[in-house]
Amino acid sequence: MNDAPAARTPRPRPKRGEGQWALGYLEPLNKNEQSKKDDNPLNVEARIRNIYAKRGFDSIDPADLRGRFRWMGLYTQRAPGLDGGKTAALEEEELDDKFFMMRVRSDGNLLSAEALRVLGGISTDFARNTADITDRQNIQYHWIDIKSVPEIWERLSTVGLDTLEACGDCPRGFLGSPVAGVAKDEIIDGTPALAEIRRRYIGNPEYSNLPRKFKTSISGHPSLDAAPEINDVSFVGVDHPEHGPGFDLWVGGGLSTNPMLAKKLGVWIPLDEVADAWEGVIAIFRDYGYRRLRSKARLKFLVADWGVEKFRDVLETEYLKRKLVDGTSPEFASANGDHIGIHEQNDGKFYVGITPTVGRIDGTVLTRLGDLVEKYGAAGARLTAYQKIVVIGVDGDQVEAFADELETIGLTARPSHWRRSTMACTGIEFCKLAIVDTKQRAIDLVGELERRFPELDTPISVNVNGCPNACARTQIADIGLKGQLVLDADGNQVEGFQVHLGGGIGLINALGKKLRAHKVTSKGLDDYVTNVVNSYLDQREDGEPFAVWVQRADDEALRGEKALEAV
Repeated sequence: MNDAPAARTPRPRPKRGEGQWALGYLEPLNKNEQSKKDDNPLNVEARIRNIYAKRGFDSIDPADLRGRFRWMGLYTQRAPGLDGGKTAALEEEELDDKFFMMRVRSDGNLLSAEALRVLGGISTDFARNTADITDRQNIQYHWIDIKSVPEIWERLSTVGLDTLEACGDCPRGFLGSPVAGVAKDEIIDGTPALAEIRRRYIGNPEYSNLPRKFKTSISGHPSLDAAPEINDVSFVGVDHPEHGPGFDLWVGGGLSTNPMLAKKLGVWIPLDEVADAWEGVIAIFRDYGYRRLRSKARLKFLVADWGVEKFRDVLETEYLKRKLVDGTSPEFASANGDHIGIHEQNDGKFYVGITPTVGRIDGTVLTRLGDLVEKYGAAGARLTAYQKIVVIGVDGDQVEAFADELETIGLTARPSHWRRSTMACTGIEFCKLAIVDTKQRAIDLVGELERRFPELDTPISVNVNGCPNACARTQIADIGLKGQLVLDADGNQVEGFQVHLGGGIGLINALGKKLRAHKVTSKGLDDYVTNVVNSYLDQREDGEPFAVWVQRADDEALRGEKALEAV
């Protein structure tokens, strides 16, 4: 008799969940999810006010410092003296300085003269005169001491501003049209929808624990000036043949290491239903979003897996409880959406698009801009999705004088194409994720290109990023530069960039292409860009944009071989 046990039929292993709450995966799956489960991050505000601001940096709980502080718009900045090689080699606490970066949301709001002066005063009093304009329409300070935070919050509150949920796994600062309500060619003003979403949902615990960040864009301007292609949720102005002006809904855009352009639902949503639709989309992300791996915890991955039809079906049946009206999605922008220069408004006054270089500004300039806004009786200023400023409501007989005075404070409404079309992220100066210098390198690049191409007749965008996370939108520039360490001609490890060419959103929708094994040192960057631009100018057809030329150009032209001889 055979006493051996009968062979067991193996049971199928259960498919590992992605941490989707709606499917029953509620347990924390990584340290970030555990931290949010332990305490709602919004609760950290009270501890900052009542404990940390009084006792100082060393009293801060590490779980708050490197996690929940982000919900209050605060990150520790990079400790000085740490080169790019230390970025991935050191633990986060070793990279921490005892000072903070602070983001202030603008959410498409019009900043009054007094608001500009308050922002400027905070910079000069608490931030060593730093203040950058980000491509999320935020003001970003550095060198903030935790002890100063409550007073900064109080000053911001006097002009209707705050830092609430400016960072973290939550609905971050909104992008809106900087010319909302005043542009002659605007389809519909989305400002009321932005205000209603903020009123209902910012600081609401129901939506303060998302799988990761959630970015919003709402604009009714046909230039697509709020970058809808690269946001988690975007409402894009459309004119329906039967129902009139309203919004199409786009979802699942985002860049970083897995860039994806947003998917268009092809619907029509009236202004007063935008906030409801926004809540439906963010609730889908909260309930169905992937939480197991941080690298897949953005809405774009869910949209890519589900597809547009399923996403729309879930939105309508489970969340809105009604069908959306079919509509036609706009394919491309009507014009450049940065609004730089002087433009007549729908009321006969003028708006003026102003360019600081790569968003770098300071408190002194913000204060003086506030004084100019008041002096010329302008309505106020809005920040843009391109690190720029638009001043609204200047009288026609004063607008040239206003533009002249801007030049005296380091701003311009008449920039070169290079200054107008170059952006840069924070870089290694302050960011713990960065590998190379970006802000000053980009400023120097703009100056050199202005010298070498003083009469450039067409915009060529250059986006300079300090790491793979694409905060400066590496993949959607004519020339996108992703910071990394590279080897020079002598085999030394130096700062440099991987190059992306021919990307764009708005007038051209494309992710830039990478040339195989193609790197440029920071030192050789001026010559590289010069050679590529010269090749374009020599080979272009009449009216051919740079991004279109890239698609047909040969490798020798795109590699800028002469510039690389020194590498």
